[in-house]
Amino acid sequence: MATGMNKYVKYGLVLLLSIGLILFTQEIKLLKNPESTPVTAMTLYGLVTLWAFSMIGIFVSDLMQHVRVKFIRDFPILGWVSLTSLVFCLASDFFVQAVSAVDFLSITTPILTFAGISVANRLVDLRKTSWKIAIVAIFVFTGTYVGSALLAQLGLFLAGN
Repeated sequence: MATGMNKYVKYGLVLLLSIGLILFTQEIKLLKNPESTPVTAMTLYGLVTLWAFSMIGIFVSDLMQHVRVKFIRDFPILGWVSLTSLVFCLASDFFVQAVSAVDFLSITTPILTFAGISVANRLVDLRKTSWKIAIVAIFVFTGTYVGSALLAQLGLFLAGN
C-alpha cells in the first residue's frame, strides 16, 4: 500500500508543478499583454479544480484496472480525467466558471513541455521503430498542415476576408 500511496504523492506533486507552471505562464502573459486573462481568485479555484480532476481521473484509472473488461482496463488515464471533468462540469456550473478563468494558452505551454520531455525520454524506443514510420509521419504532418490551412482559408473566405 505504501508504494501505491507514493505513486499518488508523485502524481500529485507533478500535477502541482504543472499548476505552478500554468500560473507562472499566465502571469508572464499578463505582463506582456495586460488585456489577457487576469489572475484572480477564480483562476486559483480553476487551477485547484484542474488538479483535483486530474487526481480523481488517475484514481479512477487505477480502480478500473481491477475490472474484467479489457476495454475498460486499457482505457487511458487522459480519458478518465476527461470523463471526470465532464461529469463534474455537467453537475455544477461553478467548475465551468473556475476552469474558464484559466487562460487556455497558459495551460498548453507546460503541457506541451511535459509532452516533449516524455518523448525525449523515449528516443531509444523511437530508434527501434522502422524507417517507414518517418514516411508516415511526414504524410501525417503534411496532411495536418494542409488540412488546417485549407480550413482556415475556407473560414476566411466565408467571413469575407
